[in-house]
Amino acid sequence: MFGSKSIAKALCALLILTLPGAALARNCPPVEVRAISYNIRLDLASDGANAWPYRRDNLIGQVEIIRPDIIGMQEVLPKQRREIAAALPGYEFVGVARDDGKDAGEYSPLGIDKSEFQIVESGTFWLSPTPDRPSLGWDASYKRIATWARLRHRKSGTSVLALNTHWDHRGLVARRESGALISSWIARNRKPGDHLLLLGDFNAPLTEESMAALKSGGLVDSRSAASSATGGDVTFNGFQILPGDAARAVDHILVDPVWKVRRHATIAQHFDGRVASDHFPVVADLTAPAKRCGR
Repeated sequence: MFGSKSIAKALCALLILTLPGAALARNCPPVEVRAISYNIRLDLASDGANAWPYRRDNLIGQVEIIRPDIIGMQEVLPKQRREIAAALPGYEFVGVARDDGKDAGEYSPLGIDKSEFQIVESGTFWLSPTPDRPSLGWDASYKRIATWARLRHRKSGTSVLALNTHWDHRGLVARRESGALISSWIARNRKPGDHLLLLGDFNAPLTEESMAALKSGGLVDSRSAASSATGGDVTFNGFQILPGDAARAVDHILVDPVWKVRRHATIAQHFDGRVASDHFPVVADLTAPAKRCGR
């Protein structure tokens, strides 16, 4: 289901780009995006056999096989970020670390396939009353952030506004305020024509009150909207192949209704009895109308 991009699609795009300008306007191919949200679990020696050095290659291999156009990762420490970026040279990663706005603490980076998108602008804001600087918000246990990027689809020129976030695991007030803050940020910063995409580990089910502002702002859950969905809805696995009572559905891909969700999958894969992270990756295949064709 999640193989490489089809030869037919490439040939069709090539044919369309050779047509006269009037035909381009009529036959502009849709924007097709594969997005992944993946909490990779930070590098902790105390994880023992599940520590990063023992699962790094499996996790990176998963991403290489899935071949997403847009990657949202959470719990990424500086060393992990460097190793992932080096292993995936076709992607450009954006975003700063949450502790100092530079390179201290965890990142929630966006990785962008450079062959599919040009990064027009990007940034990071903190989930707190002072979002423009490193800061702790409300009853959160840690500083929390959202990373964003405005992207230009190379084939069509269509604009995509992508955000990636990681909400607090304890503070209900912090999660509720984070939802309101992100919704407000989108309302202020979204430009006409932006196709919106929000990835993240929200540490909350879709039914929690913290998600209300996002849903009232028009965002929909890609799993619920998918024409085809596979895999369970549990995303936090606690390093268990078959998650037990502690399992939760906390990782989501939210989209605005302009996107048609063709497929959604929770990739519950293991490698000789071990999983690549304490979260399963969530993947969505999306299609939206293009605004115009050509570069």
